[in-house]
Amino acid sequence: MAKCNVRDWQGQGSGTTDLDWPVAREESAGDLLQRAVVRQLANRRQGTAHTLTRSEVRGGGRKPYRQKGTGRARQGSIRTPLRPGGGIVFGPKPRDYTLAMNRKERRLALRTAVSSRCDQTTVVTGFGEGMDQPRTRDIVAALSRLGIEAGSKVLIILRQPSDTIRLSIRNLATVTLMEADQLNVFDLLHADHIVISQDAFQTIQEVYGDG
Repeated sequence: MAKCNVRDWQGQGSGTTDLDWPVAREESAGDLLQRAVVRQLANRRQGTAHTLTRSEVRGGGRKPYRQKGTGRARQGSIRTPLRPGGGIVFGPKPRDYTLAMNRKERRLALRTAVSSRCDQTTVVTGFGEGMDQPRTRDIVAALSRLGIEAGSKVLIILRQPSDTIRLSIRNLATVTLMEADQLNVFDLLHADHIVISQDAFQTIQEVYGDG
């Protein structure tokens, strides 16, 4: 059972909350998380790189120069890979980088990632209360009250972030905003600190805690 610290919007502590759900065994957790991250990053790749082979290069129907008498190496086409602008040998072609991972493994990896970051996770009650208009400095001040150093990579997880919150966060290069039902292993492991609103914490348990 993992425990996460609970604080209010002013940074005052109010105890801890339990995160009780099945996670991967310690001896297999590293391999599971590694496969989940590799799959996620691989699935981001477009796979659209494309080079031309000598049969696809335009031109080359005429012999560049006569066979003998020039003192140069004989050439039969300008499309040869030996010439600038010619075809590419074994170059990249469009391909699919997608990796498969079954649903139970994906959810187990997410639960394991969340549980492994509990020491760096803060659950905030009343997140954004009193913010009636977008102000980036209000978010910066709140993170400071939570004990998060400026410049740290922060992942903020909310249930349904308002436009005020979105606009206040979008100018912070090191802060990522994510909805509770859109979690992924890479962002959970990449962040230095994780901030979760109380209602988002409950949503995470409901969405990902069913095995």
